[in-house]
Amino acid sequence: MTSDYIEEFSSSFSIDPKTTALVVVDLQYATGSPTHGLGNILREQGRLEEADYRFSRIESLILPNTQRLLSTFRESGAPVIYVTYGAEHADCSDVPLHIRGIVKATNNIEGQREHEIVEAIAPKAGETVLNKVTMGAFASTGIESRLRAMEISNIVTVGVSTNNCVGMTAMEASDRGFGVVLVSDATGTCDDEAQSAYEAMFLRLWGRVMSTNDVVDELTGAVSQAAE
Repeated sequence: MTSDYIEEFSSSFSIDPKTTALVVVDLQYATGSPTHGLGNILREQGRLEEADYRFSRIESLILPNTQRLLSTFRESGAPVIYVTYGAEHADCSDVPLHIRGIVKATNNIEGQREHEIVEAIAPKAGETVLNKVTMGAFASTGIESRLRAMEISNIVTVGVSTNNCVGMTAMEASDRGFGVVLVSDATGTCDDEAQSAYEAMFLRLWGRVMSTNDVVDELTGAVSQAAE
């Protein structure tokens, strides 16, 4: 990505286990699995190839990199917060109209398999799981008060979709004064163009865009420095 004059005004911050939380967004069976929810709908319609980019990226990139980040954050003692999306009412009346259609179609309702977090990156006992009924987590969960209670000032975001729920959550956090990292190879959407466009936009005052390797190196480096 090419730097430009706007990036010169972006605030800087460092990833430290004492002040940074990993936020895992919407890696659920509803839209994160080729055999459930959206994947199953497309398969039955003979259109699964239309989502090949999405599901291939989730399986080959997002899930393994999220696993690595989860392991690193847990080992360093930094908090992990999971965010899900979906209806809490059976008729989906608690979900805004612009996402109600996909929530209903994918059976993304609390208590249903589709609403569950993908097993490969499932939460450990005691880790926070918050459900949202909006695109962004800050609009319909208590995530901000949780973060401030833990004295967290920065978050690292992973999950799907980059330009929808992940991105909205990241931007809401930035607007509330949190330092935000978007992990480029642990987030995904429907194609490379949308992914790249969102990353380029996010660098313009919103936060940092980093790879999994860079996040791990910076976090473990902070842990090592603190131990000296």
